[in-house]
Amino acid sequence: MLGQIPMWQRELRSRYKELELEVVGLVIEQLIGELASKYAEQHELLSYFERLHRDLLQQIELFSGTDEERESPPGADAPRFNRYKVNLLVDNRDGPAVPILHETNPTYQNLLGRIEHMARLGTIATDFTLIKAGALHRANDGFLLLEAEKLLANPYAWEALKRTLKSREIRIESLERQLSLVSTTSLEPEPIPIDLKVILIGDRHIYHLLKAYDAEFSQLFRVVADFAETLPRQPGNDQRFLRLVATLQQREGLRPIERMAAARIVEWAARRAGDGARLSLHMGSLVDLLQEADYWSAREQKEQIGVAQLEHAIEHQQRRVGQLQERMQQEILDGILMIDTDGIQLGRVNGLSVIQVGDYSFGMPNRISATARIGSGEVIDIEREVDMGGPIHSKGVFILSAYLNRRYARYQPLSVSATLVFEQNYGEVEGDSASAGELCALLSALGDLPLKQSLAITGSVNQHGEMQPIGGVCEKIEGFFDICQARGLDGSHGVIIPQVNLPDLMLKKSLREAAAEGLFSIYVVRHVEQAMELFTGMLAGVADEQGVYPKQTVNGKVQVRLAEWFALRLQLSGGQG
Repeated sequence: MLGQIPMWQRELRSRYKELELEVVGLVIEQLIGELASKYAEQHELLSYFERLHRDLLQQIELFSGTDEERESPPGADAPRFNRYKVNLLVDNRDGPAVPILHETNPTYQNLLGRIEHMARLGTIATDFTLIKAGALHRANDGFLLLEAEKLLANPYAWEALKRTLKSREIRIESLERQLSLVSTTSLEPEPIPIDLKVILIGDRHIYHLLKAYDAEFSQLFRVVADFAETLPRQPGNDQRFLRLVATLQQREGLRPIERMAAARIVEWAARRAGDGARLSLHMGSLVDLLQEADYWSAREQKEQIGVAQLEHAIEHQQRRVGQLQERMQQEILDGILMIDTDGIQLGRVNGLSVIQVGDYSFGMPNRISATARIGSGEVIDIEREVDMGGPIHSKGVFILSAYLNRRYARYQPLSVSATLVFEQNYGEVEGDSASAGELCALLSALGDLPLKQSLAITGSVNQHGEMQPIGGVCEKIEGFFDICQARGLDGSHGVIIPQVNLPDLMLKKSLREAAAEGLFSIYVVRHVEQAMELFTGMLAGVADEQGVYPKQTVNGKVQVRLAEWFALRLQLSGGQG
């Protein structure tokens, strides 16, 4: 009978186990049944509940524990229960119905997610609770906004994004394993289907580079939206722009803006756009201006932002970045950079250029000089000869040669050899906005026509001598005005600009006041001949039926000089044309 005791004990344990499984099974079945009824339409969840039911019955020992544990049972966060935890990757309950996510740091892991590890007893371990979602998970069924420049700057992020969009599923895979840098066993989460829209934000340069060099780009990103940086000043747009200003003022918690100050902001925006018919939409600069104007209002204990506070803000913004401008202006006033603002000179003219320093640009006068002598018709651009002239500037010089040939050499060779140069220039010259000044200096040298140095000129010309629009007209005018004002205005000073640039004028207050008092003038012209009339005080002249200009005119003097040189050239060549 004693020999049967072990058998009875095994039978007892077996029946106890069966009873325990039966009781626990009823409890589990009841709890899981409630969940199954609640999520009856989620077939994947129902399959998971079935697997969970079977596993719980097989792991009863995890819950029974020792006698001590029965007196004080472990909590649900105990490590032994990790296998039953739910790793909630994404929770959009408190967010919008359609998630809209802007990922500011689009690295490989931040986009696709990652598997984290923990150090345990000197080893690195992980489990499914350490799987972390990426931006693609959080934006699933919604929209993901990415900055193209940052995305391309992060290694492997761009390729991973394209791979995900093409396969329409997210695979969380460590970068080390993908590059075969490690061979340790790790988790392989199931791929997650995605359905979202990815919006890339970047400048046109990046778009065109991707379009040209990435064949998959056009397939994955088919909708292109090119946003303008400026707003046309059409009826109603000024009011819309001011509503935008009011929105920014309220968002930043700034003081209210007075009516006249609002008009000054519109003027500032047009000046920044470089076009009197458009308004700049650069939000960063606009917010900076409003915040600085608000600071001056607080300092002056004003309840509103007025024109004076805006002027303070604009003036101090320019002053903080205007060191180079101040130094160059002082060099002109000290005579280091030779710029005349009075008297007359032969073959010299004050041209105007724009210098860009970061986001700040300012205008400065440059002396353009020309020489002319008997020759075979070439116009030498010294800047181009020493590789200091850009292609657009060289094109402008060729256009000058074409103008001279068309105007004065239709029936005889152009017997002149001329040179053009920007005096005291030690950097590259680019652009054609000085071509009008170069042509005036060249005509002065050809016809012995002294030019007034109290005037400056900017503008591009075509082969017919017509003045074409240029950029930075306000900066150029103000640059010459500052020099003239420092030396003393006497009413003879002014700037000649193309007539088509007239709507672009948004000049500073001191210049407008000087113009109103007759101390500084702005002349708008359609043709370079009008500019020469202003420079010389002499009529340009109109040709008669034989193509001959009156002698006491600009064209007449140039024509006579060229005829003299042609005759002399024939004489020197022994009558051989």
